[in-house]
Amino acid sequence: MFEGKVVMACERHAKCHQPPDDVRDQGRQSGGRYGGDDNQPMGRGGGAAYGNKPSQLPYKFLHRNCFRRERVAKIEQKRIVVCADDFGMNPAIDAGILELGGSGRLNATSCLSLGPSFAASAAALRACPGLQAGVHLNFTESLGQSGLYLPVSKLIVRSWMRRLSPARIKEQVARQLDRYEDLMGRRPDFVDGHQHVHQFPQIRGELLDELERRYADARPWLRYTRSAALSGMPASLRMKAHIIESLGASRFGRMARSRGFALNRRFLGVYDFQGGQAIYAGLLEQWLRLAGDGDAIMCHPASQALPGDGLGAQRMAEFNGFRSDALAAWLDV
Repeated sequence: MFEGKVVMACERHAKCHQPPDDVRDQGRQSGGRYGGDDNQPMGRGGGAAYGNKPSQLPYKFLHRNCFRRERVAKIEQKRIVVCADDFGMNPAIDAGILELGGSGRLNATSCLSLGPSFAASAAALRACPGLQAGVHLNFTESLGQSGLYLPVSKLIVRSWMRRLSPARIKEQVARQLDRYEDLMGRRPDFVDGHQHVHQFPQIRGELLDELERRYADARPWLRYTRSAALSGMPASLRMKAHIIESLGASRFGRMARSRGFALNRRFLGVYDFQGGQAIYAGLLEQWLRLAGDGDAIMCHPASQALPGDGLGAQRMAEFNGFRSDALAAWLDV
């Protein structure tokens, strides 16, 4: 799942976990792929670390104070995904993500393929070599489209009660993948869900069936929402992360692994979308410190706050946090 010109580096004490045995120049690992629960290798045979097709990791995280003790044994290289969600929702989100991707602050973006701005922004995304691109499966916001869209609370209830139409789910999954392929000219590097719907009952089964049918020879990796250890984070944010995990991560992970799909190891980036740039910068620093090899961090930046976007101000705060000199010291870009 990870390949790129540089990777995350963090000073480690001798008693801490050691880095992978075989990390080469492009961030590849010769061993098995991590599969989620208990950090066990998944899949059969060789291939790129964490997935069937190597992806791009265009930067190095250098946290100079991480795990500093009396003596430091070595530098650990961490290959992680920092993914900006909601590409295609509006032009400010797209512009912000493309800028951050081009400057090496992100290495992935998840696309609302039926979103209002995706068609206009897809060419620029194709031309941004530092970004993986995936499908942000959407069942909760219509964004001007007809289809099966419900508020997330209602979608949770109906999916757990098995009251959704399998035919409508299948059609909507296929339509979003078709649109992505048509505009990007390739398969998605990965798939996840807007408000994490990809892991919900009924939806997860239809999604895995469709991905298996389409991409048997080169499968995208999938977002796994099992929370990383969040020691030192506010209790409310730890609780929110575990609620998201409880909405289907374990079952989804087992189903995906049984079919040979690669997953990220653990998941970070959950918060309440409040606090402005200063609060977000502090959270981001903690997530980067807590992230381990194979983990994914989600974010939601935008270059400006547009009318009608309820998260617009905080999206801008995230964007400015990623552009900051303080973060540059961490990323070594």
